[in-house]
Amino acid sequence: MKVGLLLNPRKAGGLKTLLALRTALEQRGCECILERETAGIAGEVSDIEASNFSEHVDIAAVLGGDGTMMHAVARLGVFEKPVAGINIGTLGFLTTCTDGEIEFFADAVAKGSYRTSVRKLLDARVMRKSGAVETYHGLNEVTMARGETGRLVTLIAKVDGEWLNRYRADGLIVATPTGSTAYSLSAGGPLIAPQASVLAITPICPHSLSQRSLVLSDDVEIEISPEYDDDGTMIFTVDGRDTTRIDPGDRVIVKKSTRSFHLLQLEGASFYEALRQKLGWQGV
Repeated sequence: MKVGLLLNPRKAGGLKTLLALRTALEQRGCECILERETAGIAGEVSDIEASNFSEHVDIAAVLGGDGTMMHAVARLGVFEKPVAGINIGTLGFLTTCTDGEIEFFADAVAKGSYRTSVRKLLDARVMRKSGAVETYHGLNEVTMARGETGRLVTLIAKVDGEWLNRYRADGLIVATPTGSTAYSLSAGGPLIAPQASVLAITPICPHSLSQRSLVLSDDVEIEISPEYDDDGTMIFTVDGRDTTRIDPGDRVIVKKSTRSFHLLQLEGASFYEALRQKLGWQGV
């Protein structure tokens, strides 16, 4: 088993966890491959980029947290293989285990005692008024929100070309089931089981209480655009990572990607248990 390792350099204790994970995996007969930036942090040299991991490894292990996992979507590129998250801290919604469970994780990888949860990705195209097109990919959500203005903005949403609504709000979120536990939840959106074939449109602090989150089939195409020029430049973000300015006349088209993200989960892991733990539900 060849395991590719990616480390978030901003995580305190990350190098210690990286070295411990590599030792645990190699003791069980796994070969560990560090991508270029991670090797540099470890004082080593590698000419393998994370974007080329699919050619060299069977599994990718990402050390950090949920944010690091979302960043890995962009770094790994097309990677239709299991991705494990080693959370340096407390367990998140996307991570496989914590840094205190490395030995257990290494055993599972060496024995093949794990499963994968296939998560949907979003493709977002920013259609500029000039005719230029920019493409982004996200695991959790895409967001269009007010920029420098302190006022509410007006956004037009269409579904498969049909007018949906005029939203007067701080912004609008299009979230995957995976992203339903993140920004969309904070904005009042619904919790969605990871395998549901849906997307959610959630307004951010809408002016009218009648403007609620809407759940749609994930085979639709959603278009979002500013309605008024005097709302000024808006901000478009993908997973809180990629950020670009949206000017009057620009449009954003969002749909489910043909790519997917294969989240590695240890046997016994449960989305519902994670909900109970993270949200403080009184489960049995």
